[in-house]
Amino acid sequence: MTAASGKRTFSQSRRTIVKVLALAPVAGPAAVVAAGPDASAIAVLYPDIGEPYRSVFTKIIEGVEQQAKGKVASFAIGNAAVGPDLGAELRRRDLRAVIALGRNGLKAAAALERTMPVVAGGVLSVPEAEARDLLVHSLTPDPALLFARLRTLVPGVRRVAVVYDPRQNAWLMKLAREAARAQGLELLAAEAEDLKSALRAYQAALPGLESRRDALWLPHDSVTVDESAVLPLVLQEAWDRSFSVLSSSVAHVRRGALFSLYPDNAALGRRLGAATLAALSANTRPVGVQPLKDVLIAANVRTANHLGLNFASGQFAFDMVFPES
Repeated sequence: MTAASGKRTFSQSRRTIVKVLALAPVAGPAAVVAAGPDASAIAVLYPDIGEPYRSVFTKIIEGVEQQAKGKVASFAIGNAAVGPDLGAELRRRDLRAVIALGRNGLKAAAALERTMPVVAGGVLSVPEAEARDLLVHSLTPDPALLFARLRTLVPGVRRVAVVYDPRQNAWLMKLAREAARAQGLELLAAEAEDLKSALRAYQAALPGLESRRDALWLPHDSVTVDESAVLPLVLQEAWDRSFSVLSSSVAHVRRGALFSLYPDNAALGRRLGAATLAALSANTRPVGVQPLKDVLIAANVRTANHLGLNFASGQFAFDMVFPES
């Protein structure tokens, strides 16, 4: 995302492959990395895309470089299919591991010969078939962190309802059930594979949710968390019935959800960097999908006041607050 203005992608010319991003490290202490592989061994493949997403990937790459203690070879990937030139360029530079960011980065990495470890990030989910031989750090917040913060902000909560598409989020619900048990919460999970069945599930669940005792969770789910049909229904019911809505999307907090966890992009980059260096040093390569653990928190103080929660006392620290002053 940090390519210079006018830079072309791999789909346009082999010559552009050799362009490398020059990024300054972010402020703050970096984690200590043991002697071994360094930044010179790592290639980062990221989408060639405009703002605001460009800045997101810039921050992630800065975090990678902070962890690896040096510049990495960064390649902007367009929408067109990547040819064999990319693999040849990685071999020419002796790049021995790949960090694949976003859908374009993941597609490009999938087209490479699997002779090097690939760590993916900057995506919400990956089909199980693709994730079997990859380590994927999802942008979906860890339910353990969501539920722990929910119990802190709304101490009386006892149940969490959620409607989800199992094709997208079966893996997440496994984690959510464990996280709910750990927090003494009952998870009321309903499956839906299309918008019509999702609306029926919400219409069945919402009337039974009680003020201060229950909460509704909106995960990243393109089927069950429809922005035009589901979100207005849920937020209006939550306001009228005074129950909490926690979301995996910070945009929902702007519209009235109580709080959300969202990515700390630089910290995520450091985690990706650490995982890649570990994969280079180890004989085994971890695989599977990991939820987002490097998070910031956004809260809606107007919603909190409506629910009788005092977020303005200074007891809680938030990284983003709505309504914006």
